[in-house]
Amino acid sequence: MSHHKPIVIVGIDLAGSPRRPTGICVLKGMKARTQVVYRDEEILSTVAQVKPDLVPIDAPLNLPNGRKTIHDRNGEHLRECDRELQRRKIRFFPITLGPMRMLTERGLALKSEIETMGLRIVECYPGAAQDIWEIPRQHRDLKGLLRGLKGLGIKGLTSQITSDELDAVTAALVGRWFLLGRGEMLGGAEGILIPKNRLKPISMKGKKN
Repeated sequence: MSHHKPIVIVGIDLAGSPRRPTGICVLKGMKARTQVVYRDEEILSTVAQVKPDLVPIDAPLNLPNGRKTIHDRNGEHLRECDRELQRRKIRFFPITLGPMRMLTERGLALKSEIETMGLRIVECYPGAAQDIWEIPRQHRDLKGLLRGLKGLGIKGLTSQITSDELDAVTAALVGRWFLLGRGEMLGGAEGILIPKNRLKPISMKGKKN
């Protein structure tokens, strides 16, 4: 019998405003439990209760060089991780663009709170992961994304799951791959976490994972 502790990830698909739904996925091993929340307090409560090994969040967690705040008009528009997405021909929204500024502010505030808990939070981009895994993004084919995540081994997903929850599941799975050695940080330690390749997750035979 294995005595290995399962890897636990909390993936978050953060909305820019608490008036819009945020998807959360608690991924224990390969079993997902998802929910939709709105307020920061709900997000932080879930993270505090679960105490995950990693918190991948779909929100910018650092600013371009030369900018002191997201509203600062000076400095770069793109970060090094954004430039790497460009080089790989992965579509994204620059964080200085309109609604992305609100998302960045909220992401940075949550990062501070989660790090205060002694937990690691990393920026993740579900759309990039879905492109790398060659499964549909949610706005193109929601059912196809659901099938794709199930095909990658995720358990516990239902046909009623929302697009926000599926992106949170994606973020959580990327976090799991990272802890198993199959992730990379674009732009360095403070960049964007993506999966390394299209291979199926590492087999952990004989281990409870």
